[in-house]
Amino acid sequence: MNDLCADIGYKSINHYGEQLCGDHVDVVESNEKTTIIVLADGLGSGVKASILSTLTSKIISTMMAEGIPLEECVATIAATLPVCSVRGVAYSTFTIVHIKNNETAELIQYDNPHIIMIRDGSNYDYAKTEMNIGGKKIYKSVIKLCEEDTFILMSDGCPHAGIGTSYNFGWKREEIISFMEMLIPVGYTAKTLSTILVDECNKLYNDRPGDDTTACVVKIRKREPMNLLFGPPSNRDDCDRMMSLFFSKEGKHIVCGGTTSSIAAKYLGKPLRASLEFESPEVPPIAYIDGVDLVTEGVITINKVLSYAKDYLVGNESYEEWSMKRDGASLICRLLFEEATDINFYVGRAINPAHQNPDLPIRFSIKMNLVEELSECLRKMGKRIKVSYF
Repeated sequence: MNDLCADIGYKSINHYGEQLCGDHVDVVESNEKTTIIVLADGLGSGVKASILSTLTSKIISTMMAEGIPLEECVATIAATLPVCSVRGVAYSTFTIVHIKNNETAELIQYDNPHIIMIRDGSNYDYAKTEMNIGGKKIYKSVIKLCEEDTFILMSDGCPHAGIGTSYNFGWKREEIISFMEMLIPVGYTAKTLSTILVDECNKLYNDRPGDDTTACVVKIRKREPMNLLFGPPSNRDDCDRMMSLFFSKEGKHIVCGGTTSSIAAKYLGKPLRASLEFESPEVPPIAYIDGVDLVTEGVITINKVLSYAKDYLVGNESYEEWSMKRDGASLICRLLFEEATDINFYVGRAINPAHQNPDLPIRFSIKMNLVEELSECLRKMGKRIKVSYF
């Protein structure tokens, strides 16, 4: 087992005029050593396509996570999916990336655009073995992983982008490769890369997509621990123990909250220097302590981080906002969303007297809920989360 991990992100846009997307992505971690990513593209668009793709991705990911052979997975799909009365076929195309021990990736592809793999900043032409399972031509590849390897999975909405408008025959594979080769060295996360690619497809469609369009990016990277301290302990005698555990952890350290930062400064024997620069009217200014990577206000800042996290998981519309700003919430977002892979929360249960004003909408339970909701959002981003309460 190495110290690599998979950063996974995806985005979809619907066929113009449809409320449901005919593509579906499922990510299943059967254990810490195995990750299965399935991108399915249902026949046609709308409700029927959405049902086809969802069934396909759920069946494949669940069966493969249980160790069932691919042949049985495909046979189950053929027997389960309804037959289209118009076309007389019953299938959803699919692309599978099966990551084992973060050492090898098994690629299985059926009728979707072939996976683009970028290694060392350039397109990598990996070997494919053709298989015939139940009359379906399926391609299989096994690749030994290296740090920064990037896999780009697509539904056919990506290469079809721009047909009849920007391009006569759509956005060619070679052009998509060149586009991604420019972006990957910048260091964007998988979610941001998939967002940029799908947004570019949407532009080529003139914001009226002629097909459901999905991109899923899998980026192999080193694990990066991060530690966040939020609130003082309920028992004052636990301050030194909490600080000792927090600062002994490997990785960067974020301290949130006025009282919390004062305790951290005292423990380190360093001055707490406040900043009077309001980068954003919605977020209190940050502060500085030697030995701490970032010091911010508490509840208001974390609440803003949570709102960005919820958006990140859906449309990622706020990316341009938090990726550029210098306020506390934006800085935390960049550390947690983009840099971190393993995040340790150290949460104090002390009740802040300032929050007991009945005119303020802040309660102890809200503070705990913030941590729980943010932790859940980060888990959905693929982060490993550990929360310790004091």
